[in-house]
Amino acid sequence: MTSEPHPPAPCRACTERPALPFEFSMAFQPIVDVRSRSLFACEALVRGTDGSGAAAILAQVTAQNRYQFDQACRVKAVELAARLQIPCYVSINFLPNAVYQPATCIRATLEAARLNNFPPERLLFEVTEGEQVTDHDHLKGILSEYARQGFKTAIDDFGAGYSGLNLLAEFQPDIIKLDMALLRNIDKDPVRQAIVRGILGVCQALNIEAIAEGVETPEELAFLRSIGLYLFQGYLLARPAYEQIPEVDWSKVPHE
Repeated sequence: MTSEPHPPAPCRACTERPALPFEFSMAFQPIVDVRSRSLFACEALVRGTDGSGAAAILAQVTAQNRYQFDQACRVKAVELAARLQIPCYVSINFLPNAVYQPATCIRATLEAARLNNFPPERLLFEVTEGEQVTDHDHLKGILSEYARQGFKTAIDDFGAGYSGLNLLAEFQPDIIKLDMALLRNIDKDPVRQAIVRGILGVCQALNIEAIAEGVETPEELAFLRSIGLYLFQGYLLARPAYEQIPEVDWSKVPHE
């Protein structure tokens, strides 16, 4: 990690915003490396404090509280990861429209990592391709700053929108997560097979790792493994667990 000897002072967005008017917590879902049958990362997913899904929480996010929500998500994810002693990367989704100044808006996350003794080099930041981003230079600046500070970066839901290749042309993250809709029933869909093979070729040329997300059947996993994928996330292996690290069903992963 690259440390800042004199961190920049927080901007007004950090100091002049009221507290969130609602509470939430996180569930975690594993991302596994089938080569070593180990955890590569655990993704932090927003949940209600009663364990309910993300929809009711996200419906309360507005333009006025988006910044506080984004910051609170990061801090909550780090606090829980430290409490659970998560031994791998912790993947945190962020809202690019909630980041004003990348170098200053990361302060609360780093402070949470320090206070909870969680290694900041194990933080991975995901931005979804579907996020409505009007200023791509701003997003590129965020991702570049996070990479400069030593964090891993990922583009989530790659293939779900229309901007993925354009974004990839401007900034190369460490990881792309292939959208589940692109992978559904891929074992018997030659069109999807051709598209995913092409994406993997681009990843290999650019030294980018790929994660298959939303994998639900042994057949999907087997085909994707046969074409070189080794990082997987999905209900087949483990469902998200509220404030816990769920057990991975390794029986669904064939021995090589």
